[in-house]
Amino acid sequence: MTITALKVNSRKLSPILVLAGAMLAIPAWSVSLATTTPAQPIPADQTASAAPLAIESWSAGSAALVPLMAADAPATRTAGVNAPGDGARDAPGKRLDDVSFVRQATENGRKEVLAARDALPQLKKPELKHIAEMLVNDHSAANERLSRIAEGKGWPVPAPQAAAPPPSGTASGDFDAKWTADMIAGHERSLALYRAQAQSGEDKDLRNFARDTLPTIEHHLAELRSVQK
Repeated sequence: MTITALKVNSRKLSPILVLAGAMLAIPAWSVSLATTTPAQPIPADQTASAAPLAIESWSAGSAALVPLMAADAPATRTAGVNAPGDGARDAPGKRLDDVSFVRQATENGRKEVLAARDALPQLKKPELKHIAEMLVNDHSAANERLSRIAEGKGWPVPAPQAAAPPPSGTASGDFDAKWTADMIAGHERSLALYRAQAQSGEDKDLRNFARDTLPTIEHHLAELRSVQK
């Protein structure tokens, strides 16, 4: 083939080669365009219904958002343990303040002394008469000690109440049983009261008084129950 023929053929092939190169370049150009084009925004109706990501799926960088989310969250009040009010402090077995103990212990002690003293003429059983005399002596001594403690600290002591008229009628087994049941109930209340003060009283002198008096109350209760059986 002559040189002239080659020149003619090269002129014919040049447009074909250029077109083929352009077609080969199209896929690379389309891939580059796809990777560099920014992502399309999510439609509003889809973003509203999208579920929040679980904490486990968060990336390490999203942990920095937790303090801000916690600050924006509404504050909630945690349920605390309900503390007993003032009305519950006078109940047996509950914590008492010292002034309330003085009032209740003084009133209970005076009632037991009066009830035992008034019942002495009518009690039929000799063992009940002995118990009544013991109640008068022991509770009178305890009341005097409690009054001295309260007065020394400037705490109020209940004023003595007017004595109730002694029960009428002759001594009988029914009277003995009723008096014994009343004394047992009163000593059970006093036992709970003194135990609460001995365990949780604030004043040291009152705690010691309650601890010293507890064995006496327990002894009285045991004696009354033994007669009731």
